[in-house]
Amino acid sequence: MTNDVQGSNDQVILATGGYDHTIKLWQAHTGVCVRTAQHTDSQVNALDITPDKQLIAAAGYQHIRMYDLSSSNPNPVINYEGVSKNVTGVGFQEEGKWMYTGGEDCSARIWDLRSRNLQCQRIFQVSAPVNCVCLHPNQAELVVGDQSGVIHLWDLKTDHNEQLIPEAEASIQDIAMDPEGSYMAAVNNRGHCYIWSLTGGVGDEPTKLNPKHKIEAHQRYALKCKFSPDSTCGETIFCRISEKYKRTDINTSPEARITPNFTFSNILSKHWNARMNSSIASFTNLKHEAQRWVWDAAFSADSQYILTALLSDGVARLWNVETGAVEREYNGHQKSITALAFRDEIVRD
Repeated sequence: MTNDVQGSNDQVILATGGYDHTIKLWQAHTGVCVRTAQHTDSQVNALDITPDKQLIAAAGYQHIRMYDLSSSNPNPVINYEGVSKNVTGVGFQEEGKWMYTGGEDCSARIWDLRSRNLQCQRIFQVSAPVNCVCLHPNQAELVVGDQSGVIHLWDLKTDHNEQLIPEAEASIQDIAMDPEGSYMAAVNNRGHCYIWSLTGGVGDEPTKLNPKHKIEAHQRYALKCKFSPDSTCGETIFCRISEKYKRTDINTSPEARITPNFTFSNILSKHWNARMNSSIASFTNLKHEAQRWVWDAAFSADSQYILTALLSDGVARLWNVETGAVEREYNGHQKSITALAFRDEIVRD
């Protein structure tokens, strides 16, 4: 996270959205809400910020709305429609040329942001509602996870697609790739986290997935996984689970098998020490009584902090990864928070 305590808009953007039909922008370092935008007629399912930090996209029921981050206008400036059900995921190509979404209408979509036509340009249809979409760092492959347990790899150049089923009839809740495109993770509704190493994906060569690990992340539900931006200590995956979520470091060196792991829950949190090929054992307890279902999460650019969006108390929290302490709370939503977006930069001397 940057050291700019003012949290200027060109450096730090923190946005939250939820069941109260609003999107709130916060000063990340103070916890002060600086602006509230209206998201009428729908809860906010997902949020993402454009690469140039000028707009924020909110995915809702039958639409994606864009809000201007540089103005005080509380209403959306662009409204993308034509989707029949909930839009569950949204993201952007690295140069902001196009947007991708996934939804309960059993489709993933590509939207050309340079076109005046507000309809989607490409549709990838699957046979079950889409829970998550993840763009490969090569910007040429979109990974789609659906409720039937299928992971689809859609090659945007050739329109070819392949399917992967890590666990039969276990809904894929979220998919993530590390920034280098070396690893992919997926979590399902049985609390399992699958990790693959990735090869290929350069030029015309498609990405190949090589099974690496299966983590029994939780007995019940896993909802979100995230890789940290920092890979100096190995790739970091953040598994978010209903009432508990874990942070597991995956060291790229085959000789290094001891990996720390984080869990947060409504009763207590644990800092884990794990061998990737054996059982997980906890050695630090971190208590927070208010925390229950965590619907979204994001790392800071320096990987030292994690922000979480909570269903239970409508409060977003900033956690110190090293200590496990809550360093800031963002309180202002009237109902549960279901999505957050965070963008900061590392300040270099």
